[in-house]
Amino acid sequence: MARVHHDHDHHDHDDHHHDHAHAHGHGHGHGHGHSHGHGHHHHAPADMGRAFAIGVVLNTAFVLAEAGAGIWTGSMALLADAGHNLSDVLSLVLAWGATVLARRAPTGRRTYGLRKATILASLANAVLLLVAVGAIVSEAVHRLREPASIETGLVMAVAGLGVVINTATALLFFRGSHSDLNVRGAFLHMAGDAAVSLAVVIGAFAIGLTGLQWIDPALGLLIAAVIVLGTWSLLRDSVDLALDAAPRGIDVGEVRAWLAALPGVESVHDLHIWAMSTTETALTAHLIRPANADADAFLHQACEGLHRRFNIGHATLQVETDAAHACRLAPAEVV
Repeated sequence: MARVHHDHDHHDHDDHHHDHAHAHGHGHGHGHGHSHGHGHHHHAPADMGRAFAIGVVLNTAFVLAEAGAGIWTGSMALLADAGHNLSDVLSLVLAWGATVLARRAPTGRRTYGLRKATILASLANAVLLLVAVGAIVSEAVHRLREPASIETGLVMAVAGLGVVINTATALLFFRGSHSDLNVRGAFLHMAGDAAVSLAVVIGAFAIGLTGLQWIDPALGLLIAAVIVLGTWSLLRDSVDLALDAAPRGIDVGEVRAWLAALPGVESVHDLHIWAMSTTETALTAHLIRPANADADAFLHQACEGLHRRFNIGHATLQVETDAAHACRLAPAEVV
């Protein structure tokens, strides 16, 4: 006799997990998406969608302007800062997209909906950023060998505008940052961008004072290093989630021990924990437990406990009552 229970907590669509950070998280570093601890958090207030929209539009326009100014003035620090700002525009889009995709209903073939798209987007984000960093580093090293003069006044003006835009965007997310980790990640990344832009302003000012042209490519390399540090955690976490590893922040051994300690459970096997998206976690497991009248209540309580304690909102448990007849999935090496 076997009983299968499939519990999909309907509140999952309104809950958020975040690495990044990816820690986002993100780590965001840029656990953008990133960093990705996967705890349940209620969605941000309704106006956060507006904050995301304003933040994305403002920062996309600024990235284009900053990249153009970087090419025009020949400033590697400005180009690197444009790359850094682009990384956080992508992370904003991911964080925003995660809230939208988590609400999309499953279809006939895509029984999980489009949730996994958030993981694929995080992976693409990380790879693109590392490619961009490679180009920045290559040019900055070339500039260190053959320093070129830059227009410090224009660099300071554009980077100064970056400080203003990033600070304004950070303030948009400030109110929601106390209750939602996803939004908190966006707030911290924008505040970090403001600091990096400020460093570019100071660097250009120092060049104007001293005439030391190597300061600009050196600052470009430093900003590239900041992007790599943040992006590395995003890449690692995105690859893990794409390979269906247990999300960072969930101890599989602890979950196994918790299930084994439930009333009447003799053993646990075929335990799998994976991320359905950057915001939702799923679990399947087989439990050996003698048959009794409280089977349904046991399953509901177990799934509720997994949700409350481990933020695993989508649990499927199979209860097997006869330990003498070994399940073919019982051996540890069988997936």
